[in-house]
Amino acid sequence: MAVIRHHVGKRLSEIAIHNGTVYLAGQIAEDTAQDAAGQTREVLGHIDRLLQEAGSDKTHLLSVQIYLADMAHFPAMNAVWDEWVAQGNTPPRATVEAKLANPDCLVEIVVVAAQKQNS
Repeated sequence: MAVIRHHVGKRLSEIAIHNGTVYLAGQIAEDTAQDAAGQTREVLGHIDRLLQEAGSDKTHLLSVQIYLADMAHFPAMNAVWDEWVAQGNTPPRATVEAKLANPDCLVEIVVVAAQKQNS
């Protein structure tokens, strides 16, 4: 089965789809002047947009990895996450502290999702 890629760049693709599974590249905020809550909100917006483009949505999340520049941002990130995540469809998730590639980024989120059946 073919691999379909969207937003292909020199180093990465934003989306790869294979056999009904959607893989997103790690998503970061473009506006890094925001606090952790603001960056999380922006990142989740990117995820919503990319999942829609790939024929999926947050109710189809299979796994999530969240990277925080500092675990002190955990409560702020979780507050935004709790407002966003689809209750009853919460995915398996890991959250770790990591030194991110851009020191101004406070949050990076990677998701894997299933495509909707009618896609």
